[in-house]
Amino acid sequence: MRFIMAGVSGSEHREPINEQEVAAKYGSIRTEMNQIYSKITELEMEVSEHSLVINAIQPLDPTRRCYRMIGGVLVERTIKEVLPAVQQNKEGIEVVIARLNEALERKKKELTDFETKYKIRIRKNDGESVDDNSKKEGSAQGVLVGPANA
Repeated sequence: MRFIMAGVSGSEHREPINEQEVAAKYGSIRTEMNQIYSKITELEMEVSEHSLVINAIQPLDPTRRCYRMIGGVLVERTIKEVLPAVQQNKEGIEVVIARLNEALERKKKELTDFETKYKIRIRKNDGESVDDNSKKEGSAQGVLVGPANA
């Protein structure tokens, strides 16, 4: 039987008591970091798409008709109506990316503190121990997409 201190709710605030719980907590932190990385990547792609649209319609006549998808519905507007909205959306996404980067830094610190507290070391397949600090930060694989030629 396990006892939880009064005033502390859930497993988030209590210390892991065995190796399995430490490993589970460690895995949970790494999973959260990966989710944040994925969301940042997704939003950076959206910013890129917004930039492409802005660059494509900015030099055009402001009274020219264009179409915009709003909530799954295609609506007809003019460029002078759409351009500020697209720019504002892009800025909003950039703010969210900045917040996610801050959250990612907090998670990295939490992971580093957790590794230090429980003396966690990552082992490569050949049995060699490696600290997370020695890993390259940009070691994730990705796809590089060039400009679209229409």
